[in-house]
Amino acid sequence: MVSPKVLRRRIRSVQSTAKITRAMEMIATAKMKKAQDMAIAGRPYSNKLMQVIADLSAQAAAGGAVHPLLIDRPVKRIGVIHITSDRGLCGGLNTNLNRLVGNFILEQKVPVSVITVGTKGRDFMRRSMRDIRAEFVKLGDRPKMDDTMPISHIVIEDYTSGLYDRVYIAYSKFVNLMSQKPTLELVLPVEPAVLPKTVSPEYIFEPNAAFVLGELLPRFVEMQVYHAVLEAIASEQSARMMAMRNATDNAYDVIAELTLTMNKARQEMITKELLDIVAGVEGLK
Repeated sequence: MVSPKVLRRRIRSVQSTAKITRAMEMIATAKMKKAQDMAIAGRPYSNKLMQVIADLSAQAAAGGAVHPLLIDRPVKRIGVIHITSDRGLCGGLNTNLNRLVGNFILEQKVPVSVITVGTKGRDFMRRSMRDIRAEFVKLGDRPKMDDTMPISHIVIEDYTSGLYDRVYIAYSKFVNLMSQKPTLELVLPVEPAVLPKTVSPEYIFEPNAAFVLGELLPRFVEMQVYHAVLEAIASEQSARMMAMRNATDNAYDVIAELTLTMNKARQEMITKELLDIVAGVEGLK
């Protein structure tokens, strides 16, 4: 039986851990709300932009001109934007996403280069000895679009120059507080939705649809990357909040078990002392 003194020391240690995890849960909760609002607010804009590009593509295709970001080439090389967090303590969020991207790379029959966003994805790709095109870390909890512009520019320039024939983006999509879905989406070439033949474009573009499409497509790619980063941050904070909540609950369970064990040990010591006293009294008789 472990002595009560040792058990009390263990209880104090677990109590300190519970205070830390509780504080981290509260911080993640505050950050999660802001990140969630930013991620959800960007979804309608992204969806509407996709609709406009569908209209533009339908009109531009009639003119015969094809924008470089719409060209579908034979696949000889693939690029992947891999978005993870800079810090851990968020459950299996990064592990699930790394596994998704790792399996995707193994399934490809052509070379794959990775643009990592976040230290967890960067470290995983380094350990896996993958070709890393660029690294981006410490974007912060509330990045602006200017912070993600370098990522978009690298992707657009590499695809336009023919370095990549496909570009995918991997991130954790925020579903709700309990669920964050590892997602892998095609970014380039842009695949706008096909408009039904019965639907006519609702817009008149000046000077023409091809010119507006050429200006809008790079903005669309930039928006896709920025929105993926926001989704990843919202997922990270949600996963960290739940992980710290579970850690706190587990710490309280351990404290309860240790307290029960300590009380049993104290009771056993008291019983032994009483038996020694009774035995001594009987011996004196």
